[in-house]
Amino acid sequence: MRLLSELLIGYLDSLTGHLALAAYLMAVTDERAVWGRLKKLPPLLLSPLVGVLLSMGMYAVPQLRMFQYYILSLVILVMCTLWVRWVWRFGFWQAFAVTCMAGIFQVADTTVTIMMFSEGSFQFAMTVGLHLGISVATAFLLYRMGFGKWFRLLIDNESAPWRTALLLLALEAAMEMFLRLVNGIRPEFLGVYYLLVVVMVVLMAVLMVYLAQRFNAARKIQVQEDIIARQRLYEQDLEIIRQEVRAFRHDYKNLLANLSRQAGEGELEELRRTLSELDVGFDRRIGKKIQVSTQIGNLQIPEARSLLLSKLTDMRKKKVECRLEVLYPVMSVDMDIWDFVRCLGILTDNAMEAALETGEPYVEIVLLVQGRSLFLRVSNPYINTIDPGKMWDEGWSTKGAGRGVGLSGYRRIVDRYPNVSIGTSWESGVFVQELTVEGRP
Repeated sequence: MRLLSELLIGYLDSLTGHLALAAYLMAVTDERAVWGRLKKLPPLLLSPLVGVLLSMGMYAVPQLRMFQYYILSLVILVMCTLWVRWVWRFGFWQAFAVTCMAGIFQVADTTVTIMMFSEGSFQFAMTVGLHLGISVATAFLLYRMGFGKWFRLLIDNESAPWRTALLLLALEAAMEMFLRLVNGIRPEFLGVYYLLVVVMVVLMAVLMVYLAQRFNAARKIQVQEDIIARQRLYEQDLEIIRQEVRAFRHDYKNLLANLSRQAGEGELEELRRTLSELDVGFDRRIGKKIQVSTQIGNLQIPEARSLLLSKLTDMRKKKVECRLEVLYPVMSVDMDIWDFVRCLGILTDNAMEAALETGEPYVEIVLLVQGRSLFLRVSNPYINTIDPGKMWDEGWSTKGAGRGVGLSGYRRIVDRYPNVSIGTSWESGVFVQELTVEGRP
């Protein structure tokens, strides 16, 4: 009977830890669609049951008893990582880093609340309630302070995510050691001990924010340099247009004299042909350049304009026709601008890669503003087979699995925004990706 009671307490204690971990996961991922994630919570709650059964199995083997806690902690960490990967569609190392970061906070408040635990169901219930209360309150505070935004920036853009994951694993292991040491602390030193735990977890959080800020500063410098380079390219295009206009103006009088002569001699058919050639020649030499410059000018978000200028340059080098349409000024978008730029870059890169496989490559990009909402449409020709069941997998592209830029990262970004919806279609050799960002009140 006593064994059954201990197993029940162990299960409830582990369940409480998992619920606290879920609260911290929402905070460190800067999750906006909380209820959508909570719907996928039940599979995570199987982890405490697996943990209790594993604990029973290891307890029956004397040689494993001294390592029981560490083995159990590692197994639970891996199971939670797999759940995070499934829910947020992260890569393994990203999911592992997120789980470790949330685990640091969860173990820290477990360490603080364990001092209240003693025998008795009432005392245990108070400990559980305090643990969950501190977890929810701290997670909400982290969310309001914007910790998740910095942490997402760090894990989403880290060139080597395994380094961040291993660093966080080491920090999480340190917090686990603090938890294990609590029973050996003399009562008169408990106050200092708990203060040290709080200071440690705060320093760990500050370290993550500091690393993210350094990365963000480096990225902004890179973006500014890119903006300057692309603006120079833009100015070069304007200079080409100016020179073409001057050349056209030089020939203007001769063209008019020729047209006047043809009209006077009744050469109507020849007049129509000359006018048609003049129109085509003007469009080829000047018209398209003016149109692209005008469309780019309507995109008044510097980060997005810089990206498009970069992509236009790449398309020009690869001889991919770009059909850009931005009829009305686009001044803002109701989502994080860097997330929007990443989405635009992924869709454009995928479209260009697929278009290069066709005989007449082109990419059509449409940006349309309606009120506070923004509509983006990127389309391209394709010749490969599209598998709807695999297109969101890591590394998928219309050129085949493992090539090009995958759509999985794009899907992870938009899943964070309740006001963002996406659409995908393909028909008659044209592949279309649509992104709609609704204006939030």
